[in-house]
Amino acid sequence: MNIYRRKILVFLAFCLVFQANLLFADEKTVVLGGSEGWPEFSVSSGVETGKGRFGKTCIQLATNSREITPFTDLLIDFESSNVEDRTGNYTVTSNSLIPTKNSVMGKQSGMSRGNGRGLTLKGKNASLFGTEGSPGSFAIEFWLCPSIAENGEVIFEWKSSRIINGYITYQSIIAAFINNRIEWSFTNIFDGYKDEEVIVKSYVAVIPDKWAHHIFSYNEESGLVEYLINGNAEALRFVTSTDHERGTINQPVLGLPSEINICPQFTGCIDDLRIIRSFVSDDGVSGSEKVSGKSYDMFKTTGGYFITKPIAVSPGSVLQNIEVIESLPEQTDVRYYVRSGENFYGWTANSPEWVPMSPGREIKGVKGRFFQVKVEMFPDGQGRISPNLTELKLNFREPPLPLPPLNVRAKAGNGEVTVSWEYSVDDTAGGYYIYYGTRPGEYLGAVAVEGSSPIKLGNVTSITLTGLENGRIYYFALATYSNLDTQIVGNFSKEVYARPGR
Repeated sequence: MNIYRRKILVFLAFCLVFQANLLFADEKTVVLGGSEGWPEFSVSSGVETGKGRFGKTCIQLATNSREITPFTDLLIDFESSNVEDRTGNYTVTSNSLIPTKNSVMGKQSGMSRGNGRGLTLKGKNASLFGTEGSPGSFAIEFWLCPSIAENGEVIFEWKSSRIINGYITYQSIIAAFINNRIEWSFTNIFDGYKDEEVIVKSYVAVIPDKWAHHIFSYNEESGLVEYLINGNAEALRFVTSTDHERGTINQPVLGLPSEINICPQFTGCIDDLRIIRSFVSDDGVSGSEKVSGKSYDMFKTTGGYFITKPIAVSPGSVLQNIEVIESLPEQTDVRYYVRSGENFYGWTANSPEWVPMSPGREIKGVKGRFFQVKVEMFPDGQGRISPNLTELKLNFREPPLPLPPLNVRAKAGNGEVTVSWEYSVDDTAGGYYIYYGTRPGEYLGAVAVEGSSPIKLGNVTSITLTGLENGRIYYFALATYSNLDTQIVGNFSKEVYARPGR
C-alpha cells in the first residue's frame, strides 16, 4: 500500500511540473542600446548618435544640416577634418579655422581665433564669386557664435574691382561688427544706384557665446535687400530708383573674380556656411528654391526615425512590454511601434502592420519568431530641442520547451542498437531527435547508417541504429522537438548505453 501511495505521489508531482511547464513560459529580454550599444539599423532618417543618460550612447535627432540642391553655390559644414566646399564650386586656398565640438549643426564647427587669416576661398568658373557680371538673386547664410563681438571684427569679406567706362572702380562686400551689431556694406555693387555704398545692419545686438542663424539675401525681381537673424527680419531696403518696391531696380554687378575671406578678423565659431542662388524671405517664399527664412530650425520639425533589423527570437514568442531609458524635454516626443511574424521574407514598409506601443504597458497580439521595432522622434515646436533614447528593452515570453520522452531503453544487437522509449506526455511534442556517441554526454557519433548525430525522428517510439562497431560502447539520449517548430528542442532524456556484439 505504501508503495502504491508513493507511486501516486510521484505521478502527481510530475503532473504539477508538467502543468507549470505549460503555464509559465521562459521570460526573455532583448536589449538595444545601453551597455550593449546600438546595432546597425535597417532604415534610419534624421537621427544620429549622441551622448545620453549615464554617459552612454543614445539615439537623437540629427541637426538640420544643409543639403546640396541645384541652387547651392557653396556649402561648408565643417564636419570633415579637411575643410572643403561640398559643391566643388570653390577651392580652399588657405585655412586657419580650427575644428571644434562647439557646434550647432552637425558635430563640428570652425573656430576662429581672430588672427587675421580665417578661411580663404577661390571661386571656380560659373560660381557666384568666380564669374564676372550680374549674380541675380542670391543669399549668404551661416550660423555664428561670437566670443566677444568686438568692434571691427569681420565675418565675410570680398574685395575686387570693376572697369566702368575705362575707369577702375573698387568693389567690396563686407559683414562686420559695428557697435555690437552686424553691418553689411556693399560698395559699388549695385549698378547705377544713387549711393555708392548700400548698408544694412541688424536691429538687435549680437549676444556673445550664443549661436544665432544669419541670412543676407537679395531679390533681383524686386530689388529687395533683407537681413534675417533667427528667422526675424532685422533690416530691409529696396535698391531701386525710388527706394521703394515700385521703381527701376538697380541690379548688382560683380567685377573681376576674387577670393572670399571668411572670419579673417573674428573670434568665435561659424557653422554651416552656405551661398545659394535664390532669394530668402521671412515669409517663406524664395524664388524657385522656396527656401524659408524660418528654416534656421536646429532640428527638422518633422522629426526623424529609425527601424531595427528583424530581431530573431524563438518561434511563437509573445512580446509582453517594452522598457526605455529616454529623455523627453517639454514638447518633445518619442513614439514606439512593433511588428512581428514567423518569417520576415516579403515584409514591406507597411506590411505587416505596425502596432503602437507605450513603455511599461502590456502589449497584446504581438507574437512570432521575428520582432521589428520602429521609433519616431520629434523635437519641440520651434525645432530647437531634441529628445533622446539611451536604451530600449523588449520583454517577451518564449514558448516552454517540450518535455523529454520517458523510460528510454537501449538493447544491443550485432552491429546495431535498438533504442526505445515512451511518448513524451507534453502535448506540444512534434517528434524526437536521437543523439549518440562513444563517450558519456558527448553525442558526436557519425558512423550509423541512419545518419550522424542528432538524427531527426518522427512521432515514433523506437529506432534501430545500424553500422555500429561491435565491442564498442555507445551512449544515447533523446530530446523532444516542438510541433510549433522543429528548432524548439527540449532537454535531454536520461542517458542510456549499449555495446553491440555478435
